[in-house]
Amino acid sequence: MRNESKGSLLAKVHIAKKDLGLDGETYRAVLTRVTGHDSSADCSVPELVRAVAEFRRLGWTPTSKAQPAGKSASKPPKGKAPLMGKITALLAEAKRPDAYAEAMARRMYKRDALAFCTVPELQGIVAALVKDAKRHGRPA
Repeated sequence: MRNESKGSLLAKVHIAKKDLGLDGETYRAVLTRVTGHDSSADCSVPELVRAVAEFRRLGWTPTSKAQPAGKSASKPPKGKAPLMGKITALLAEAKRPDAYAEAMARRMYKRDALAFCTVPELQGIVAALVKDAKRHGRPA
């Protein structure tokens, strides 16, 4: 990252938190692991650079607000919440614990938790659970 100001790095950290769908506890755990601080306001610029790099490693991709001339805005991707609900329902129907889906995220996408999965990755987990349900005669 080029010479960015602390303010722009703080903004990126908070945008990454929102885009990844991290709750406060998970966000603070990641921040503490990477920087030693549980608040981004306490971090130095190099620590914020490391935090942004970690969020990128976890699947966050920054998006630019500027659009090229002549390009219209595409539809935003489906939210994570409906996919997480579908995953929970499929796990309940199969009488499997939440840890089963967490293990799928690790095995399929090398993600530490479902919360770090992108929308397409969550869609892949749903597809795998639906296929499993059909294979075992459960409703999908």
